[in-house]
Amino acid sequence: MEKLPEPYIIHYPRIVGIADENGENVELIEFFDCIGGAMWSRLHYARSPLVRSVRNVGPTMRYLLTPGQANLNLVGSAFPAGICGVSLDDREIAVSYLGMGGGGVGASSCRSFAGGVTRCRTDPSGGGRTAGSTVWIPRNQRVLIGVDDTDTPEEGATWTLAHNIARAVEDDESCYLSHTIVQLFPVEFRTKNCVSIVCEFATTNPGRLIGRYRSLLERYTLSEDTGMAAYTGFDPVELVEFAWEAKRGQVDPGAIESLCSGRLRLVMKGRGIVGAVAAIPFYTRYEEALLLCTGKS
Repeated sequence: MEKLPEPYIIHYPRIVGIADENGENVELIEFFDCIGGAMWSRLHYARSPLVRSVRNVGPTMRYLLTPGQANLNLVGSAFPAGICGVSLDDREIAVSYLGMGGGGVGASSCRSFAGGVTRCRTDPSGGGRTAGSTVWIPRNQRVLIGVDDTDTPEEGATWTLAHNIARAVEDDESCYLSHTIVQLFPVEFRTKNCVSIVCEFATTNPGRLIGRYRSLLERYTLSEDTGMAAYTGFDPVELVEFAWEAKRGQVDPGAIESLCSGRLRLVMKGRGIVGAVAAIPFYTRYEEALLLCTGKS
């Protein structure tokens, strides 16, 4: 007969935290194993005062949080669980959860020993008890790597190469979060579909991550026109206008220079650099990213 080592616990595979430079915004990214539990948390955690928004991206649930402490007036069925604390320093982010009944199991045992958690404080849970936990996770930065023009008319595919490199560079310092295909304006010199790629990471070592990604891209690209750009920061809002221009028509590569700052690096400056930069602000914005703008509408 099969034995269940922990019949009443579902461990989260990984919990990741990203903070902005000023420590005013935190994105909590929970990789889940049970979609039912994740959707239940999405509904109820959104009522927590510290939670500004929640969205489901692939196998993750993402909570945009405001640092602080909150008293949760939990009510069975109506508001049985939530996030009651968020704090951070230069190296770590601490998140506190609280829940009732099964929500207490999720708030304590299920999250306390997730991958990515460096230490925790957790309550006994189960039955009708109220229980919670505090988990500490590394304070990461977001790195967005845009790639375009790695293939030829005869072989290759940029979307597959970008993903496989992202998987290869993932390690204890860097977590691969998402992959987004971005439809660009169909210029005459495209290979076929005219798309670029943005891969999203959470990392404590942006320089090493970008360097390792570049090395593999230089090794495996089939094109002399490859473009690679890397953005380090919480929100690439300053690139949005340029990105939409690249979706709506052909743009002058010279316009990119005005966008360069401490956050944006032009890593490989082939003709594909336009698509590489344009892809960056569309990370996880899949409907907008895939929209085809032909210039006729």
